[in-house]
Amino acid sequence: MKYAIIAAGEGSRLAKEGVNAPKPLVKVNGVCLIDRLISVFMDNHAEQIIVICNSNMTAVSQHLAELKEKGLNGTAVPLEYIVKSTPSSMHSFYEISKYLEDGPFCLTTVDTIFHEKEFAQYIKEFNKCVENGTADGMMGVTDFIDDEKPLYVGADSDMNITGFFDEQNGCKLISGGIYGLTPGAITILRQCIERGDSRMRNFQRALVAAGCRLKARLFSKVLDIDHAGDIAKAEKFLNGES
Repeated sequence: MKYAIIAAGEGSRLAKEGVNAPKPLVKVNGVCLIDRLISVFMDNHAEQIIVICNSNMTAVSQHLAELKEKGLNGTAVPLEYIVKSTPSSMHSFYEISKYLEDGPFCLTTVDTIFHEKEFAQYIKEFNKCVENGTADGMMGVTDFIDDEKPLYVGADSDMNITGFFDEQNGCKLISGGIYGLTPGAITILRQCIERGDSRMRNFQRALVAAGCRLKARLFSKVLDIDHAGDIAKAEKFLNGES
């Protein structure tokens, strides 16, 4: 399976709070966010890992160049990366979509924090759905809400996704920013770009509107690193302290 990472944000909120490193190079438990994701993806049989980073973050592009040349912790990484500033995460997804047209893939943002064992199980279940032809995608969701603007996810008793909502509307789940998709999603992404949509949540709504069969897969927690205090939260979570 291919994996993709959106790492094109500038991390302006972190910078305002005294975190000097660009977000992909922020360390959690002593490991850069980008390196942690790449390591997790390698542990889950990554055929290729595609990253997009902001053209203003030269330290990140240099880091990626070194990873491509020397590998991660002595292990070669099948890495491709694009250096380009984009107006939104959905536009970043669009820029790397050309690498994702030939098979199922998993996409995340660079600051997505989850337990590795839960992610491994998620990938196994997504692969099984693809092999059986029972779903067009599987979204990582959680009932732990610690997001400033969560995207609520409606799902039936079989965890089939029925909608994505800005308001809670009785939903108990929110999007974790973990997207397991099949190539048909790329066509819908490009339609979204053509009509001027600019948010990942609108892309997800477009998937539902197009009749894509999306499954929700529950994670105990999924955290984002948006503020300086989120780093300590993430470390406690990964260390089993919360």
